[in-house]
Amino acid sequence: MWRMFLCLMIEARPGWSGLYAPGGGTAMNHFAGLDVSLEWTSVCVVDAEGGVVREAKVNKSDRDDARGIAQLVRANLIRPVHVKTVSSQEKRMLLANRRFMLKQLCDAEAHIRGTLRNFGLKMGKVTRRGLEARVGCLVAERPELARLVAPMLRARSALLAEYVRLHRMMLEAARADPVCRRLMTVPGVGPVTALTFRASVDVPSRFARSRSVGAHFGLVPRKWQSGEVDRTGSISKCGDAMMRSALYEAANVLLGRTTRWSWLKAELLSEVVYGPN
Repeated sequence: MWRMFLCLMIEARPGWSGLYAPGGGTAMNHFAGLDVSLEWTSVCVVDAEGGVVREAKVNKSDRDDARGIAQLVRANLIRPVHVKTVSSQEKRMLLANRRFMLKQLCDAEAHIRGTLRNFGLKMGKVTRRGLEARVGCLVAERPELARLVAPMLRARSALLAEYVRLHRMMLEAARADPVCRRLMTVPGVGPVTALTFRASVDVPSRFARSRSVGAHFGLVPRKWQSGEVDRTGSISKCGDAMMRSALYEAANVLLGRTTRWSWLKAELLSEVVYGPN
């Protein structure tokens, strides 16, 4: 009965910001004070807009919706959702903020390049530290352009300073975590990949087998089988997109930049050349 009540309590609806937890805390903290780390707690999130299959009814009402949700829970058609620990949520927030700041910084630099190119001023290859000096040299003899590009340079400088600060915070978090330090011993794996993996996996014991981690990140191929037709497609991409991106970058670094031999690199090269076994 408690599980049915919990599902009804956390049902999302338009304009609803979530349950109120006395004393504040995180948005998941954790559903009005429930300790989701206990064995008897099982959190199920139900979409009120029809994201799950409801019992077919001619008339729609809250009572009918509640009865349909209860039937789904009773039939075990709604699976519990793993609520990540506060530490993993903080790591995830740090990585997301760093990625967002880097994107804004790249967009600002690309915008500066594009606006100057319209006037025939090409920046060419320039380092991030030397970009402002390069722009100053290009617009030195054109004061009107210098006045127009100055606000963008100031905004870029602010974005760069905040990105460097977030990047240092990310490095400190990776160095302080013993699991991340062990992961960074793998060739091609840096602090970003290690911290992303640590935040995404969270509690390793929730995976029965190590192979389940790859499926959780959407790295297993899709399969469509019906009768005599059996098709195997590309990866499902159903999991964490940030984690897949980090693993893709780590694989490129391992295959391209890493010069030291390792069995992992040899295995990847053999699959690239000869295909998977």
